Amino acid sequence: MSKKVSKKDLSPEARAIINSQVTRRGLIAGTGAVGAAGLLAACGSGGSDSAGGGDANTIRWGNWPLYLDYDEDTKKYPTLEAFSAESGIATKYFEDYNDNDEFYGKVQAQLKLNEDIGYDLVTPTDWMAARWIRLGYAQKYDTANIPNKVNILDSLSSPSFDPKRESTLTWQGIMGGFGWNTKTNPKGVRTIDDLFAPQNKGKIVVLSEMRDTIGIILLSQGVDLQSVTEDQFMNAVDFMAGKISDGWIRGVKGNEYAEDLTSGDATAVIGWSGDMFILASENEGKFDFAIPESGGTISGDNFIIPTPVGAEAKASAEKLINYYYEPAVAAEVAAYVNYVCPVKGAQAEMEKIAPELANSSYIFPDDAMSAKLNVFRSLTPAEESAWAEAFQQAQGN
Repeated sequence: MSKKVSKKDLSPEARAIINSQVTRRGLIAGTGAVGAAGLLAACGSGGSDSAGGGDANTIRWGNWPLYLDYDEDTKKYPTLEAFSAESGIATKYFEDYNDNDEFYGKVQAQLKLNEDIGYDLVTPTDWMAARWIRLGYAQKYDTANIPNKVNILDSLSSPSFDPKRESTLTWQGIMGGFGWNTKTNPKGVRTIDDLFAPQNKGKIVVLSEMRDTIGIILLSQGVDLQSVTEDQFMNAVDFMAGKISDGWIRGVKGNEYAEDLTSGDATAVIGWSGDMFILASENEGKFDFAIPESGGTISGDNFIIPTPVGAEAKASAEKLINYYYEPAVAAEVAAYVNYVCPVKGAQAEMEKIAPELANSSYIFPDDAMSAKLNVFRSLTPAEESAWAEAFQQAQGN
């Protein structure tokens, strides 16, 4: 029988996040009082169901689950409430992202026709942001409306897909690694062999984000993600396919993998750091996360204003982007979501509101953490198509 796991058995990062829960609740309660009641839509109703196009007074923002500070008592997002009160601009916030391809598939037809897609602001991951830019679906910012753009971390300021950050700014940085149920895996999961340990058979879920799942498998095989070849990639896909057919992997999923963990259907995952730490804080240490010994992945999700959005709504969206690049606001979000914060000055602000998180290398990566993280190289359009097809086929799709 597995031993009972206490906070002292967890990683320092998970302990810090659990211990900060009271601080975070107090922070949310304090800011939530300065709200714009009634301006925010309940999450999850779907931005694409909104009638008509955007306007100057309402922003429709599509984002990922567990990705913005949220007050369980008021059912509102404190930083969005504060933005609306300050600017007079309402925000309808939709947790409509589960998977990059899935979301893109919902809006692709309207984008091609330059028709309203139901969102004034979207949040795709780096590689998908590159596609939006390549196909002409991302508007260039009016940088006069985003003076806080200068606060982006130097390491994020010039990505290959948008070297001058003309159409994107990072919302949060994403670390991919291993997450686990601490009762089932009391020793943790830090290698690919730990993941595929007997107690996890049939209860492993991996991400439908190809670059994270296959990237972590490739790293376990000693492959450099910046120079991965097609043969190496296909070998890793074959490895995953074998684990699926042998009954080890129960599913390849987007953000809903968190539901599998909380229900007990999954006991170990290839998942994202922020999701896992939120699950840990909400379940008294039942879950934990680590970057694999062989290395983890890092990427970013990005603010993009779609091309069908009109000039007035675009200006409003730019004001919201600028607001979230205020260091104090960025720190408030980071204290809740626990992803990599992309904003200079936010770490100093975190010292004021949740000092135990200011030294978290999962929110503010130090040199040692950065050395463990790997960026999957850019793919050509032909590679992206062929490799994604192979990844889908391995899942049985």
